[in-house]
Amino acid sequence: MANTENQGRKKQLLQEINEVSFAVDDILLFLDTHPWNQEALDYYREMAGRRKELLRQYAVSYGPLTIDSALDTPGDTWEWMNQPFPWQEGGCR
Repeated sequence: MANTENQGRKKQLLQEINEVSFAVDDILLFLDTHPWNQEALDYYREMAGRRKELLRQYAVSYGPLTIDSALDTPGDTWEWMNQPFPWQEGGCR
């Protein structure tokens, strides 16, 4: 039962990361044509910070999802290559 709950949390966290990442990508496109829009800049800062935190949470619990969070794993070792790739059994999805 605990493994099912863990997989559910992992899936939920991945969904949140995908949603926030989409928002970051979308607002970056807007900022390309509206670079002085303060509301857009504030939203970008908020979403980029949220994405960073979600990636950190994922790395701590399941291993790094992106190279940006490779150092957020517990311990003092380089864990990036020690986990299954997304396309392998047990990967990030």
